[in-house]
Amino acid sequence: MAEEIAALERTSTWDLVPKPPHITPITCKWVYKVKTRTDGSLERYKARLVARSFEQEYGIDYEETFAPVAHMTTVRTLLAVASVCQWLISQLDVKNAFLNGELREEVYMQPPPGYSVPDGMVCRLRRSLYGLKQAPRAWFERFSSVLLAVGF
Repeated sequence: MAEEIAALERTSTWDLVPKPPHITPITCKWVYKVKTRTDGSLERYKARLVARSFEQEYGIDYEETFAPVAHMTTVRTLLAVASVCQWLISQLDVKNAFLNGELREEVYMQPPPGYSVPDGMVCRLRRSLYGLKQAPRAWFERFSSVLLAVGF
């Protein structure tokens, strides 16, 4: 959990602000996972902070949610063509990918369980968080803009 909180703080995911009147902040929860190696032995424990998006309201907390997704047949076709043409294939793994997406909407969230903040303060999200309805779109917009900026 400390590693996840450190990542959230490093990316300036939220600002602590006084709770605005007439705003009901969404809540969040910790999701835990045990990561294992290929031989089945324990690699590490992982904690991820996830927004509870079922509390979001269309037009208030989010607008657009669409993000393009590659179909598996497209991926298999690309791999087959790359194999025949003997192209070099690389994979990119972005750690905490959704935390890089920037939010357009004003989304307020209760502080995470175990995160101490003064009374009356809430988190105003600046970046997307796993679980938000618009998180895939925000990540795709950020990823696309970076690729275009470097000439793709």
